[in-house]
Amino acid sequence: MHFGVVERWALVALALLFLVVCPLVLLAVGRVDLSAEQVEHRKKFGAVYMTLNNPFYEIVDEEIRAAVEAHGDVLLTRDPALSPARQEEIVKDFVREGVSAIFLKPVDWREAGPLLAAAEAAHIPVIVVDTDVPAEAGAVAARIESDNYAAGASCAAHLLSHANGANIAILTHEGAHSAVSRIQGFREALAGHDAYRIVAAAECYGQLERAMPAMQELLAEHPEIDTVMALNDPAALGALAALAAAGRSDVRVYGVDGTPEARERIAAGRMTATAAQSPREIGRRAADAAYRILAGESVPPHVLLPTRLLSRETLTQDSEMGWE
Repeated sequence: MHFGVVERWALVALALLFLVVCPLVLLAVGRVDLSAEQVEHRKKFGAVYMTLNNPFYEIVDEEIRAAVEAHGDVLLTRDPALSPARQEEIVKDFVREGVSAIFLKPVDWREAGPLLAAAEAAHIPVIVVDTDVPAEAGAVAARIESDNYAAGASCAAHLLSHANGANIAILTHEGAHSAVSRIQGFREALAGHDAYRIVAAAECYGQLERAMPAMQELLAEHPEIDTVMALNDPAALGALAALAAAGRSDVRVYGVDGTPEARERIAAGRMTATAAQSPREIGRRAADAAYRILAGESVPPHVLLPTRLLSRETLTQDSEMGWE
């Protein structure tokens, strides 16, 4: 077979093109395979709190996610919307997904058993955040929370030093161990001081939209109320809304969290004080504990982080308007 000059140059060009393109194709294939291998080896973590309708848990989750993604791993966050049944299904979904660890705030700390049992059966460590759980509920790899008892006690100490007596309404959330501890700390710090009376209490699940009507009912039944101890800042903000609607600017309102909204109202003189905790520190500590546990290292089984009381006297407006 004979080729002309044009045909010979065409064959040379095809050969050169093959030599250039073939390594590129192989390199591209290698890159795809490498990327797939990297994705395959990424760890997955699950996070489920009692609700995401609370900025506190959004910040906790933000810090955990930052740490997880810095390791090249994946965080799956789900919202049970205050439903214990939904939360149990979410944990079971995490087990099916094969997550390496679970970050958990039970909707109801008294019903944490099924959640922990599902994870324990699959040998998945659970890091509990912002709460404690009963010892009989099951195995927990680590618990990271604020000193909630001290937070409530600090609100009572402020009240004792700023009023000669009080008629107090309590806004509670019995399903949250953190809330129970705060109210217990508040009550016990007032024990023996007869001029400070708790005249009423109402369940509000720590939700602003539930605290407002609950506070309205308490005011209608007990107009003598002059102080409110709310389990958290969203409940305190709900109480403030009810008090504003009733034209009551004479009522002291305490909360726990240290949200930017609470700080703004304290600075404006509308809210009395809040015991500030650090969701950022809780999130960072929880993520660190998870990775240390997975690496086979020992971690403290129970971490209690300090809180600090923010009042108009102690709040620095220029530097303390955000989350800690």
